[in-house]
Amino acid sequence: MLHQPVKDLPQKLEGIKGPRISHSLREILTPLELAKLSIFWWRLPTRHRGFGKPVILLPGFGAGEQSMIVIREYLRFLGYKPYDWGLGRNGGEVEEMLENFSEILAARHEEAGEPVALVGWSLGGVVAREAARDNPDAVSQVVTLGTPLIGGPQYTAPGPFLYSRSEREEIEAKVSDRYAVPLDLPVTSIYSKKDGIVAWQASVDHWSPDVENIEVDTTHFGFGFSEQVLTLIAEILGGHRRRS
Repeated sequence: MLHQPVKDLPQKLEGIKGPRISHSLREILTPLELAKLSIFWWRLPTRHRGFGKPVILLPGFGAGEQSMIVIREYLRFLGYKPYDWGLGRNGGEVEEMLENFSEILAARHEEAGEPVALVGWSLGGVVAREAARDNPDAVSQVVTLGTPLIGGPQYTAPGPFLYSRSEREEIEAKVSDRYAVPLDLPVTSIYSKKDGIVAWQASVDHWSPDVENIEVDTTHFGFGFSEQVLTLIAEILGGHRRRS
């Protein structure tokens, strides 16, 4: 497939770092999302049926496949065929995970006989987008939740503790270079200004040709349990949301 190059690659976000400590402390409120969902689960939409369409779920850094159990079971209830990504716990090695996941994606694509939707949480969203960039014919669309779309760990709370400044800048440059090949399929970035792990500015996609950025009200760890997020995922995957 031929791609038109992106005219402007992502640039460094001047004056932006990871979320402030006050935002990171809000993550302790995450159990409230699960509590609200347990009370108001009946408000989740049921009309957006999946008709057996395949969806692969990719967890965030440090998380295992069970972290996405609420999303998975909701999609199953709607009639989708949800799959775990098959790599267990997300250990943070993006290049290695991308190589391994691309093989899994190819197998799921062949098995389904149709392109597969990808839903990635945080770093899982990075792997989802890059797998779609490398294998556009195998992917129908990508939905990311609180994902650092640029900068790698540069604009995240744990970044400075995991990588040196030079390492973060090197990763940021590599991420920017990947945008030279655009994502030629629908992508949606769901982000929150209350995210205590990823700076929300890094979760807004200004470069992909068919993108929608949607703001929600949740914590970073609440994306997988938020009624608002679950509703959006159902609408987006079902094609019942008019893209702005």
